[in-house]
Amino acid sequence: MPEQKSFKFKYRLIMELAKADFKKRLVGSYFGLLWMFVQPVVTVVIYYMVFTVIGRGQQQAMDGVSYLLWMICGLVPWFFFSESMIGGTNCLLEYRYLVKKVVFQIELLPMVKITSAAAVHAFFAFVLLIVSVLFGNYPSVFWIQIIYYSCCAAALALAVTKLTSAVAVLFGDMAQVVNIAMQFGMWLTPIMYSNDQVPWPVVAFILRLNPMYYVAEGYRDALIRGVWFWERPYTIYFWAVTALLYLLGSRTFKKLKPHFADVL
Repeated sequence: MPEQKSFKFKYRLIMELAKADFKKRLVGSYFGLLWMFVQPVVTVVIYYMVFTVIGRGQQQAMDGVSYLLWMICGLVPWFFFSESMIGGTNCLLEYRYLVKKVVFQIELLPMVKITSAAAVHAFFAFVLLIVSVLFGNYPSVFWIQIIYYSCCAAALALAVTKLTSAVAVLFGDMAQVVNIAMQFGMWLTPIMYSNDQVPWPVVAFILRLNPMYYVAEGYRDALIRGVWFWERPYTIYFWAVTALLYLLGSRTFKKLKPHFADVL
């Protein structure tokens, strides 16, 4: 019973803080809510123009569907992961007033940022489903896996931000490092291109080791190919890597935690 109450308390605390974090983005801007969605949409339009119109239609169809739909299936989970990573890395610095409170469980702060990002992601996931239908790709039971792969992206982000958020307190440039890593990471994930298009087998294999490869391809499995996640051998690999990253992040967080209040 005490454990159950503790879980409910943590859940409510995370949800309340995530709700406050989401509302905070709207303060001081007439179009606060709109800007959350404009940037990803503009990004999609730019990449589509570059790879189709300017690229003279070199990317017309992938997996038997429109290249636009195929690309969006990779971009939507990446936007969620990237926002979770950037927000989670800065969470201790942003909520420094809570970090200094002895009674507050600061381990929950990365999860607050991820939950806040998930609210925006839910909207884009819904838009993705609508776009899929507009392109003639009608609903199927496989679509339910969007929830699973969204949880995969959240779990991976939580595992990594456990480490980056702790290091960011002592190393002020960590946020910039993560920002740059997200820019490189997007091109090292098969979002705008298929891994099968990589001409060098060794490089293609290395790119598959990127955990977000599993998530991006998972969205396409769910919406386009009709493949269950347990049919993918990378499922075991993804969760093994995520678990190791979480253990590393938790251990680092615990080791550096006593110094947070002094530094902040």
